[in-house]
Amino acid sequence: MKSIFILTGAGVSAESGVPTFRAADGLWEGHRVEDVATPEGFERDPELVHAFYNERRRRLSSVTPNAAHLAIARLQRAHPVTLVTQNVDDLHERSGSAQVIHMHGELLKARCERCGAVAEWSGDMGVSSSCGHCRTKGGMRPHIVWFGEMPFGMDAIDAAIVSAGLFVAVGTSGNVYPAAGFASIAAAHGIPTLEINPDETGISGVFDEHRRGPAGTVVPFWVEEILRGS
Repeated sequence: MKSIFILTGAGVSAESGVPTFRAADGLWEGHRVEDVATPEGFERDPELVHAFYNERRRRLSSVTPNAAHLAIARLQRAHPVTLVTQNVDDLHERSGSAQVIHMHGELLKARCERCGAVAEWSGDMGVSSSCGHCRTKGGMRPHIVWFGEMPFGMDAIDAAIVSAGLFVAVGTSGNVYPAAGFASIAAAHGIPTLEINPDETGISGVFDEHRRGPAGTVVPFWVEEILRGS
């Protein structure tokens, strides 16, 4: 049985109340992307970057998985599924998904710039935070892929796309690469593609099938169809 490749984007978490960060004016909750989401911004003003992500981390406790998260977890328990998310929250895990590739990192993890160790991190982080592995004080950063950095898990993602029986993108804008190119890779290998999104996106033309509507409404019906046909 071939696996289903599912890519989820900001639209899925937005239905749980997680801000999509980037507004129409290009700002991330009042901050320039260059200031809070680039290595250069972190080097220039680490206190600001830490404060920004500390606030994002605190807000996670006030949101819960929605019906789309829960349906994907249900499908993952019953069918081979490679789940890749562009989101940095933990809503897929909280919904019951055991295996998730966070290509843009995880808000609840930290990474030491000195030794490279990655650790769970649910509280605040600052310029004086210590690494639990090498014990060095300072040098901790959010385990987030910033602009200009390579997403995580790309080799595994590429292999999973070309071996899948179906490619599905849920709540993705189609504006952020390399994720925006995944559907084209699947299509080039003759793999059926499905887009689940309330609106047409910049890459909608790549997909074989479209289902319009909120992820929390459409995904559970789609999963039910898949499970009935299994």
